[in-house]
Amino acid sequence: MVSLWRATRAAAVGTVWTVAVLLVFGGLSAVQAQPQPASEDPSPHSEATLVSEREALVPGESATVALRLTMEEGWHSYWKNPGASGRPTSIDWSLPAGLETGSIQWPYPHRIEFGSLISYGYSDEVFLLTEITVPDTLQPGTTVTLAGTARWLVCEEICLPAQSELSLSLPVAAEGAKQTKWASAIGAARSKQPEPVEEWSVGAGRDDNGYTLVLKALGEARPDLEGAYFFSAKKSVINPGAPQPVTQSGDTYTISLQQSEYAQEPAKRLRGVLVAPEGTTWDAEGTVRAMRVNVPVDSTLSTAKAMGASSSSGGLSLPWALLFALAGGMLLNLMPCVFPVLSVKILGFAREAGDQSTLRRHGALFGAGVLTSMWVLAGVLLALRAAGSQIGWGFQLQSPVFVALMAMLFFGIGLNLLGVFEVGTRLMNWGGQMQSVAPEGGSAGAFFTGVLATVVATPCTAPFMGAALGVALTLSSVGALLIFTALGVGMATPYVVLSMTPAFLERLPEPGAWMETLKQAFSFPMFATAIWLVWVFGRQTNNAGVAFLLTGLLLLGLAAWIVNRWSAPRLSRTAAVVSRGVAAAALVGGIAVAVVGAASAPTQDDSADPSATSSVAKTASADAWRSYSPKTIEKLRAKGRPVFVDFTAAWCLTCQVNKRRVLSTKTIQEAFEKRNVALVRADWTDRDPQITKALRSHGRSGVPVYVLYKGDGSEPTLLPEVLTEDAVLDALDNLPPPTSSS
Repeated sequence: MVSLWRATRAAAVGTVWTVAVLLVFGGLSAVQAQPQPASEDPSPHSEATLVSEREALVPGESATVALRLTMEEGWHSYWKNPGASGRPTSIDWSLPAGLETGSIQWPYPHRIEFGSLISYGYSDEVFLLTEITVPDTLQPGTTVTLAGTARWLVCEEICLPAQSELSLSLPVAAEGAKQTKWASAIGAARSKQPEPVEEWSVGAGRDDNGYTLVLKALGEARPDLEGAYFFSAKKSVINPGAPQPVTQSGDTYTISLQQSEYAQEPAKRLRGVLVAPEGTTWDAEGTVRAMRVNVPVDSTLSTAKAMGASSSSGGLSLPWALLFALAGGMLLNLMPCVFPVLSVKILGFAREAGDQSTLRRHGALFGAGVLTSMWVLAGVLLALRAAGSQIGWGFQLQSPVFVALMAMLFFGIGLNLLGVFEVGTRLMNWGGQMQSVAPEGGSAGAFFTGVLATVVATPCTAPFMGAALGVALTLSSVGALLIFTALGVGMATPYVVLSMTPAFLERLPEPGAWMETLKQAFSFPMFATAIWLVWVFGRQTNNAGVAFLLTGLLLLGLAAWIVNRWSAPRLSRTAAVVSRGVAAAALVGGIAVAVVGAASAPTQDDSADPSATSSVAKTASADAWRSYSPKTIEKLRAKGRPVFVDFTAAWCLTCQVNKRRVLSTKTIQEAFEKRNVALVRADWTDRDPQITKALRSHGRSGVPVYVLYKGDGSEPTLLPEVLTEDAVLDALDNLPPPTSSS
């Protein structure tokens, strides 16, 4: 009996011991799967130091410092999106008054596999860069201490939280400081920052299985992208453990992405980094392996159609772009840079109202002139794009020579309409005037009126047209030609319909003396256009250049007076030859003088802030506009400050109207100042590849464009092309609470 009791007791003790052992080791295993509490070493298996790119700080200049993390072999830290598990590194800064920091600049990560789980992070060593904004009030000769606390998670099979108190003392120097031994490593980390790439158009679609990235090669390169990988900037968007197969069809590549099982709703945009396979780069120079991706997801697009989405941050599919181009072309007729030319066509309709066959022919020829010139313009744009040029809508008006010749043309047309001279030659046919002075030249005049209307339409970006043109310049040649065709059809439609519908013309009054009065009245819009072009020319050159152009207009007027004063019927053959020779010499001389003036050096824009790249404006008053540069935008956004960017040009009439009627008003200026909005003006009057690139990044190819960065790192807001005070105030009302002015 005793033996039985002892055996039972031993069995019970053994069972309890076994259960205890299982609980202990099972609990240990469970604990090992989670981040471990900090040990006595605050940074186990890793070390953190704060290093600088330069040996000193310079007042008014930004400085780059880096958190250098070194990890033992087999251990890793995490990217801003850690993937399946993990935690991103963070820094809590403690800086002297006046110094400010931007957010961490993350190099592209690599995949870290642990079974079926995929995380994103760094092994061995990583430099996480931060820009320090240095005020211009620092005194050279003093020393500044940068301090902060870094926190990160270091993992192998287990994860351990780590932290380090950082400190770095740097002297303040009056001039540029020398580089430190860390400069090359920091430069290498900077080269791993993702960048937008002009050689590729990127779009996104969605289907039942997840998302599809569609890449279209805009150049001739057709790399093998097998192994390319998309790192989403946000968690719970895509499944990091799922494969990302790549397929290619000609110049188009598709990458299939599986939606995360933890996603609460489909993503509206795909943001992240697309890393090319080892040994492959996205750009022709071979420097960019990580391409920044930020594209809208069009849930209505299939994989095949997703290529119609715009690159970088556009948002129009091809069908919508065609509709916008059609509407924009129609509205373009109402723009002030187009209507003076079309007034000539209206006059022609009035003269031809009694001849329906001629009217229909002229309407069709006018439409043909618009379409032909649109196709020529599209061909020039696409050819320049293929050659690597940064161009956009209105590019020809960035040439002072072109502007000078256009000013002379409109001045000459105005003189002709006013009756200063009457020419029965084909010279004025080019401008469409033969319809009013030589009936037999009407067909050619109708066609070239359409051509001239298109040429002068480029300063105006009608509502809807900007987005459509932005898509056109990122699509294939066929897609771009379709959009330009839709734009031409929209522009020509009102006049073609009018010419083909005699019922509409019955309301026109009978021909009579009023037509001569109307003809002369139409000369004044021509003169107004010439004045505007002279003003544009002055912005592109200087006062001496304007004097040359005005001299050219004077010689043109002299030639017109000679032709009218010594008309051929009243002259002998010798006198006619001499007078026409003098008139031709005056005309050629005027053109030559104007072209010489176009070579004059431009005057510094007094409205630009010369310190824009090195200091921050103190107020948002009318004189606080600074010149555009990517570094200026990055610097202001890094400070968490809202930024309003006005993409404009002197030759853009819509821009000038918006500036005077909205942006320069006391109400809007006070609203900018109240919300501490930094004002940046991107002047595209002259060709500027950086501004063209920035326009494309917003899905646009012409001006005006108005962009509002909120200051919280979110995507910018694009305001309408035709501004109102309410539109600007509504956008400002959506800004986060303002911070103190720096």
